[in-house]
Parts: sequence; structure tokens; C-alpha cells
Amino acid sequence: MLKLLGNVIVLLLLYGALVVDPETSETARTPQNHQFLAERIGLYGILSLAAGTLIITGGIDLSMGSTVALTSVVLRKLLMEYDWPPGAAIPAVLLLGAAIGLCHGLLVTVARIQAFVVTLCGLFVYRSIARWLTGDQTVGLGNRFEGLKEFFNGYIFHVPVHFLIFLGLLALLGVFLHLSVYGRYFYAIGSNEKAARYCGIPTTRYKISAYVLCSTLTAFFAVLNMLKMNSVQPSTTGNFFELYGIAAAVMGGCSLRGGEGNVFGIFLGTCIIYILPNYVFFKGVPSSLEGAIFGLALLVGAFADEMLRRYYGYRSG
Repeated sequence: MLKLLGNVIVLLLLYGALVVDPETSETARTPQNHQFLAERIGLYGILSLAAGTLIITGGIDLSMGSTVALTSVVLRKLLMEYDWPPGAAIPAVLLLGAAIGLCHGLLVTVARIQAFVVTLCGLFVYRSIARWLTGDQTVGLGNRFEGLKEFFNGYIFHVPVHFLIFLGLLALLGVFLHLSVYGRYFYAIGSNEKAARYCGIPTTRYKISAYVLCSTLTAFFAVLNMLKMNSVQPSTTGNFFELYGIAAAVMGGCSLRGGEGNVFGIFLGTCIIYILPNYVFFKGVPSSLEGAIFGLALLVGAFADEMLRRYYGYRSG
């Protein structure tokens, strides 16, 4: 709870500085910039949810960015080369994402290979396949499917559709993780997998489910991102996306040890991660230093979390 409160305070201070700081550009306070931020938070927040849900079970996926590249390429091939309608192509891509997660989950639980190794291999494999399928060329959707692009990239009552989708996913995952017994199984597995198994929880099944959920959400992000960008460059699309997703989840209170975190914290972490560079940009800080500021902010957050953990551990001891 204290971690959540700290993130709320940080977010309020950061947002307040963005809109009040006289040294920032007037553009920072315009409705257009707020819509840009909401759209960015909504779109990339899907990856934060994917990473955070998996981290709660004690897992990790380093291949999310490469999965985005591969599923984007497959979506483009189905739509443009095989003339599949979007109503068939999009579910097929989501099933591909689920299959990737199933493969990860089986290798981690049944073959007992470390998740870091499994998903690191996936990082190289999926991007290589994407590059091979396109001849390492940038491909796109051209002028087709304009109605679909206009809807998903549009606004409802001036609120970006991407942000509304993100809020919907937050609500669904919130109900699953915090109000259902199956969500509590995720926390139990992340806290102590052996104890959860002794309590009769089918840990293998639920760990696999977590990987399937993570990759399916990643594929869903890839669909929305493809409709927004209108093209995919297999050698670069998705680069570092998994790191930003993991960073937002960790910033929001998810512990890489597993068993900790909640969807509201993931929402706060995502907002902080994407408002911070926006504020830095309008402050006139060179873009070359953006990564350093982002990394330091994440380090400070992790340090504060560890100090709080030690303090309460000392008090309870």
C-alpha cells in the first residue's frame, strides 16, 4: 500500500510539473499533448499488463518485442498476401501469440528450462523468422483497411480508443487477479511455488496460463500497433518493448521475485514511464539523455522499494 501511495504522489508531482512548470513549452499543456500521452499510455500499457501479470507468477518474458515483430509480419501477410478479412486474420494472430506463450510455458514447466533462457532464445528466433518472412524489408498495409485504422486510432468523446481499451483490460485483469480464486493462485505461485503445489494448486497449469496470457496480450498490442504505424520493419519493430513493459510493471510495484503487484500499480507505473520523457522533452533536455534519466528514475524507485522492504522486515522481526 505504501508503494502505491508513493507512486501516486510521484505521478501527481510529475504531472503537476508538466502542466505548471513555467519553463516547459506551452505545447505541454495543450489538449493535443494530453491526447498524445493518453494514446501512448493506452497502447504501450497493454505490454505493461502482459509483463506484470507474468511477473506476479514469478515468470518473465524477454521475447515480447520479437513477438510483436513476428505477429505484425504474420498479420500483414494474412491481410495483404492471402487476402484474409480482418475478422479472421486478427483472431489467427492472437492464436499465434497464445501458441508462443504455450510453447514458453511448456518449456519452463515441463522441460524445466529457466524462463530467462527460454524467452531469450525466443527473442532471437522470432525476430529472425520475421526478417526471413519479409526478406528483411519494411512491409505495410498501404491504403487498405482505412475504416479499421480510423476506428482504433480515433477518439471517443475526445478520449483515445487505445486508452479506453487499456482501461477495459485493466478492469478485466483486475477482476481476475484480485477478485477470483484463480488470480490468487497466480500470487501463490509467485510467492512460493512449492508451497502452492503442496496446497493442491495445479501450478504447472497456471504457470502455463500466465505465459499464454502474456503472449496473447503482446500479439493484441502488435495488432493495434500495426494498425497505427501502418508498417512493420522486422529488424527494429518491437526493439526494447519488453524492457519498457517490465520497467513499467516493476515501477508499479511488481516484484521480480514474484507474488507482488496489482493492476492499479501497473497503471501508475505505465503513466510515470511515459509522462517522464514527455516532461523531459518539454524541459528542453537533450533526447540523448532521456535513457539516462529513465534509468535513474527506475533505479531510485527500485532502491526506495528495497529500503521499505527492509524497514518493514526489521519492524516485523
